[in-house]
Amino acid sequence: MLEHIRGLVTAIIAPLARLLLRLGVSPDAVTLVGTVATCSAALWFVPRGDLIIGALVVTLFALFDLLDGTMARMSRRVSPFGAFLDSTLDRIADAVVFGSVILYFAGPGDLVVGMWLGLLCLITGMSTSYARARAESLGFTGRVGLMERADRLAVLGVFGIAAELSHRPEVLAWGLGLLGALSAVTVTQRILAVRTQAAAVTTTLPTEGA
Repeated sequence: MLEHIRGLVTAIIAPLARLLLRLGVSPDAVTLVGTVATCSAALWFVPRGDLIIGALVVTLFALFDLLDGTMARMSRRVSPFGAFLDSTLDRIADAVVFGSVILYFAGPGDLVVGMWLGLLCLITGMSTSYARARAESLGFTGRVGLMERADRLAVLGVFGIAAELSHRPEVLAWGLGLLGALSAVTVTQRILAVRTQAAAVTTTLPTEGA
């Protein structure tokens, strides 16, 4: 959903990417720092109920996911390991973010249904990412569907800010319910897309004895 603004964001952060490269900072280092900062901010702010600052800080450091890729392309240091590291650390950061939301509902949010919906989003978010990764490892296209990683973080952030402003934790729970449902739809879309691609490959394979 937010994929169409990726080019705009990349253009904005390009000067910072060039500066970091001139300073000798590697893309992998940016990936690592961004992940540690995202996890630290999520675990520090969100479980305490500081949803607004938590959302803003996590969103800021989530931009490192674009920054490291921009630096890699500029320096022509795109590598299989860099892609692997980026994808792996993204999954860790996503798990920590949604885990922090579950801790919030177990603490100041005090809403059991919010905990369950947070767990739903954690599962569907991981499944969405895995479906794409597994599809691409098999040579198929898995980047389809409603909710990319940036979309999930954006929806979570908007509802988190709204929840704190309204002093109603259930607003965040509603957002998690919406996010979980859309993520489940995305997983289904990716499964169906790969099924179609796999069927097309199967039908074009030569028959035995041909």
